[in-house]
Amino acid sequence: MIETKDLCAGYYGKAVVQNVSLDFLPGQVLVLLGPNGCGKSTLLKAALGLLPPMQGTVLYDGTDIRSLSHRQIAQQAALLTQSRSTPSIQALRMVLHGRFPYLSYPRRYSGRDRDIARAAMQTAGCDALERENVSELSGGQRQAVYLAMALAQDTQTVFMDEPTTFLDVRRQMQTMQTAQRLAAEGKAVVAVLHDIALALRFADRIAVMLDGRLLQCAAPEEILRSGVLERAFGVQVYCADTPHGKQYYCVAED
Repeated sequence: MIETKDLCAGYYGKAVVQNVSLDFLPGQVLVLLGPNGCGKSTLLKAALGLLPPMQGTVLYDGTDIRSLSHRQIAQQAALLTQSRSTPSIQALRMVLHGRFPYLSYPRRYSGRDRDIARAAMQTAGCDALERENVSELSGGQRQAVYLAMALAQDTQTVFMDEPTTFLDVRRQMQTMQTAQRLAAEGKAVVAVLHDIALALRFADRIAVMLDGRLLQCAAPEEILRSGVLERAFGVQVYCADTPHGKQYYCVAED
């Protein structure tokens, strides 16, 4: 399990994340919510060792992240990044990059590596794109390929930084359903989202951040009742019972 303890992290000596203690539990989807610039993506980078802690620590199964190599970290946690380049490469070969933490140089893929990559593509819903060039795919298709690459790392924890951005509604829901399936398999899934309704519908826990601090982490219904979303976003959040379950919507405050 990965957890942060009184974590402070940021850039150029200025803390963006301040005193955040949070655990990423196997078998759960944890959604990080908060307005732009509140520190969500910075928290993910620090949890992955891409930013060193300024104070506090990140623990991997009780071991301080500062004692782990990048390779060891990559074997335990994968990241679906928010922004990335679009190389001219076959989709399967792109997904196979997720196997790098397990390969020595020069990299030679085994049959097992290819099986894992293909299984990841099937989970991400892009197995039919195996031979397609990534640069020629639609935005939603590329997102699925990059998700498959993260899944091919075969890690206990999967971090997703704004995985639904620029996706149509159907693909947004499919992405979050994939997150739920991964959690059901025992993985810890951590997703940065801006969509309050998606978070309330698909998360097991929601961590609400504001100005670099963790305001509250709890189950969706508790978060909804607490008023913390109104405080963080300046909107009123409502719930309606429908034949398809609870649906959520927001109304901006005057």
